Amino acid sequence: MMKKFIILLLTLGLISCGSSDDSNNNGGDGFNRGALLSNIADSYIIPALQDLDAKLSAMNTAKNNFVNDKTQANLDALSIAWLEAYKTWQHVEMFDIGQAEALNKYLYFMNIYPTNITDINNVVASGNYDLTMASLHDAQGFPAIDYLIHSDGSLERFTTDVNATAYESFLTALVDRMQNLTTQVLNDWQNSYRDAFVANTSSSSTGSLDKMVNDFIFFYEKGFRTNKIGIPAGSFSGSPAAEKVEAFYKKDVSKTLAIEALTAIEDVFEGKAYNGSSTGESFKTYLAFLDENEIVTSIEEKFNNARTTLNNLPDNFYQQVLDDNTTMTGAFDVIQTAVPILKVDMASAMDVSIDYVDADGD
Repeated sequence: MMKKFIILLLTLGLISCGSSDDSNNNGGDGFNRGALLSNIADSYIIPALQDLDAKLSAMNTAKNNFVNDKTQANLDALSIAWLEAYKTWQHVEMFDIGQAEALNKYLYFMNIYPTNITDINNVVASGNYDLTMASLHDAQGFPAIDYLIHSDGSLERFTTDVNATAYESFLTALVDRMQNLTTQVLNDWQNSYRDAFVANTSSSSTGSLDKMVNDFIFFYEKGFRTNKIGIPAGSFSGSPAAEKVEAFYKKDVSKTLAIEALTAIEDVFEGKAYNGSSTGESFKTYLAFLDENEIVTSIEEKFNNARTTLNNLPDNFYQQVLDDNTTMTGAFDVIQTAVPILKVDMASAMDVSIDYVDADGD
């Protein structure tokens, strides 16, 4: 393998890792990490954040239209805007780095589900809440808005309910916070963090590539496999929990969100531009450089199998768990097959240590 060959040459003193190009662009194996980091930042992360920022702005406009004229048609328009933003979120969630991490987990404020309707109704009734509190992570973001605008009696909640005005204020607060957080993360990438991210090519736990590989694998294993499929299917607990699907109150979009997440995973692995067809340096090209083409082939095969499996599921994961949960557990098993290849084979080839605790096993 290329990486082992280079290490042997280094050991024998036949090549040096002390040149300015090596120290600035790679972790000692000769691959241009800076080019990979530039591609993922410029072609994927920043464009995805820009799109999410725009979609949240559109959701805010739809929310204002509904608040000003509380009709079912305007509520339906808000629902459409919510889904468009939620789909884009699937392309952003994996990047827990930079300001997203500094915000004490951007993800926690955007997509913790199932949402806690008891907390939502309590804080609305009291009118006293602080959305920066960790205790309210599961009472905000996309899942909380899902409850507010899609659960039974959603229109009445904002019109005839005794707390209608308070619900309106809470909805506004949720949308404002999501947009403000996203703008903070985007501005950080555009104004300063992008250059620091690309420049940090070290081969260490604090290096940008190591962090990105960890975030990528974590999202596949936890955000995609576990949260969207495994927990609702009861793959860990042994007891199905259909109510824990993503977008529980808009049940016919759980498949849509899962496929969107898998698309994000595949595109990042391939180095594909967000909403485009061009490709650049990526995890795939890094593995190819290391002469690890078998790993590439295996990963792509597992991803293809996962997509085929998802395509064969119904739109409503909640109903699937209730009607025939073996199909859901089977889907989990198919998706699971990529986990050891990513966590062991790919990470080892890139000399990346997994930095998160896995309580589920590989």
